[in-house]
Amino acid sequence: MATLSVAAVLAENARRRPDKEALVEGDLRLTFAEVWRRARAQAGALAGLDVRPGDRVALMAPNTADFPVAYYAVAAAGAVVVPVHLLLSAAEVEHVLRDSGATLLLCHPAQAETGAAAARATGVRMLTLGDGSEFGRLAADAEPLPSYVTRNADDPAVVFYTSGTTGVPKGAVLSHFNLVMNATVNAFDANDIRPDDVALGALPLFHAFGQTVSLNSTWRAGATLVLLPRFDAARAIELMVKENVNTFHGVPTMFVALAAAAPGAEALPELRVCVSGGASLPVAVLERFEEAFGAKIYEGYGLSETSPAAAVNQPVFGARPGTIGHPLWGVDVEIARAEAEDRVELLPPGELGEVVVRGHNVFSGYLGRPEATAEALVDGWFRTGDLGTKDDEGFLRIVDRKKDVIIRGGYNVYPREVEEVLMRHPGIAQVAVIGLPDDLHGEEVCAVVVRAPDRAPDAAEVTEWSKEHLGRHKYPRRVEFADELPLGPSMKILKRELRVRYAGRTGSGR
Repeated sequence: MATLSVAAVLAENARRRPDKEALVEGDLRLTFAEVWRRARAQAGALAGLDVRPGDRVALMAPNTADFPVAYYAVAAAGAVVVPVHLLLSAAEVEHVLRDSGATLLLCHPAQAETGAAAARATGVRMLTLGDGSEFGRLAADAEPLPSYVTRNADDPAVVFYTSGTTGVPKGAVLSHFNLVMNATVNAFDANDIRPDDVALGALPLFHAFGQTVSLNSTWRAGATLVLLPRFDAARAIELMVKENVNTFHGVPTMFVALAAAAPGAEALPELRVCVSGGASLPVAVLERFEEAFGAKIYEGYGLSETSPAAAVNQPVFGARPGTIGHPLWGVDVEIARAEAEDRVELLPPGELGEVVVRGHNVFSGYLGRPEATAEALVDGWFRTGDLGTKDDEGFLRIVDRKKDVIIRGGYNVYPREVEEVLMRHPGIAQVAVIGLPDDLHGEEVCAVVVRAPDRAPDAAEVTEWSKEHLGRHKYPRRVEFADELPLGPSMKILKRELRVRYAGRTGSGR
């Protein structure tokens, strides 16, 4: 039986490059040996608390040193990490604790109020992270584990709760094999990550993208991670310059903010590797950022259920804006007939269908939900729920979420296509396109616009401009304005919230 542990990512660095700087957070600077020593001490404390291999331990912490130390401590103890989104309410955290069967919650002081309420409601023990805390004292007094507890490669390592675009969030179970392979392939095949690289950890580590690409891949290559607990573009630029950061991983909203903040910065970092994921990156944003920073963005694609990276623009194949590049090493990403839900019927190049994935990155299933697992894993493929195409050269393109497609008067309208066009309007800083119920057409196309700082287009102007650039069934008849778009914990725009917000109103633009 093959054995493997995510904890090896840190343990091997402590063995191979003990004195190399691993982690920077504010004034705190830790080498790999120091991070591993702290993780082993916490793993010893967990063993003393009767946490056994296979037990689930919830972890609720921002991007401070507490997160990676506790994360690798849980893995070293042989337990399963259940990362908790920081923007959840106490009731939502309660759902995660109950659904995952967590026996312990490790919580950062900043989240203690919400964590404690959820822990009380579920009868789960909560311990606060930090040096002077109860858990800190237990770790200081514990006998550190000599190394990590060996696990089977297919044993669960992490349970990610999906943001639940439909119904309650489900726990996607990822194995040690899933996560170690994804970190390895991201570091050495998709990208060329080197030990002397310095990456900014601005993506939330509780999210699959931040956890695999920023934390595990960076450390898999023996590189340094600089943590930024709260993303602010001007602060991020300052920190990247100060710490000689050359690697940035972000979601599109972060690239929008960085491009906007660049002109006001005293100096800009010299970036070698920039990776975008989490949501589709409008080409106009990519161009703005690349012009401001003189750095290329490699856009990728993935889901919690695929560890998360499935495809990315890779230097070896060349990057093509507006695409998500090629599948990761050892992974198949294809296009299947979207209507055929009980089987996977692959389509030839150029045809639009549902994106399906198979390979070492595909999860084991949804925790305690065999029906949902059977719907998602069909004929050995994971059905993503995203619509896309693959061209003759193997470049993949995401067109939209199956659920976000707008059907106006019988015609399909893909919001992403409309967003790409609207983002080229000089008066628009950000936009989300949604479908709203309409008596005549079934659904109407609505654009929710955040205006650019120095411009104030009105609804009629946006609609008129759109008419010139989009087909008659595609341009937004309704235009709403917002100061900001609602973002989820992983910085994705929450379109379901926008649909609820604007569904009852009569439109401003006709």
